[in-house]
Amino acid sequence: MKIMIASDIHGAAGFCEEMLAAYDREQAEKLLLLGDILYHGPRNDLPEQYAPKEVIEMLNARKEEFLCVRGNCDTDVDQMVLEFPIMAEYCILYEKGRMIFATHGHIFNEQKLPMLKKGDILLHGHTHVPVCKETEDYIYLNPGSVSIPKDGSWHGYLVLEDGVFTWKELDGTVKQEFCI
Repeated sequence: MKIMIASDIHGAAGFCEEMLAAYDREQAEKLLLLGDILYHGPRNDLPEQYAPKEVIEMLNARKEEFLCVRGNCDTDVDQMVLEFPIMAEYCILYEKGRMIFATHGHIFNEQKLPMLKKGDILLHGHTHVPVCKETEDYIYLNPGSVSIPKDGSWHGYLVLEDGVFTWKELDGTVKQEFCI
């Protein structure tokens, strides 16, 4: 199964549109959103083309294609307007015999690890910085941010297919690959 993974749209309609175009181009079966969908948050500047109502419309039109976890900027009010579940703290996936613990990153992260077995994967957004880090006990992956990349990173996403994680810019340019 091919899954596209994206995080931190923060209400940016133009970048959401680019993300959905990338999803169509990737021909993935599901799009896993790692939170912070509509609101930019008090620590971020308004992203370019900030238009949460347009993001709501774009995402609701494709609601059956998403898996989603709650970000620190996602609230009950957001759930009232989005027609797919966004309030789960985490999502569990399995790939090549490894558990992937997918979450936003504000509750579970490298400083506060969830219950992971040796070799499991912690997947989260929140920092807006793409990461691929293999430790002795677990693997930490971060797709970066769709709308507000930080630390010189790019507007991008992550693809998981057949045990290979591929970081890409929104235009599809491959930035990095990691095999499990």
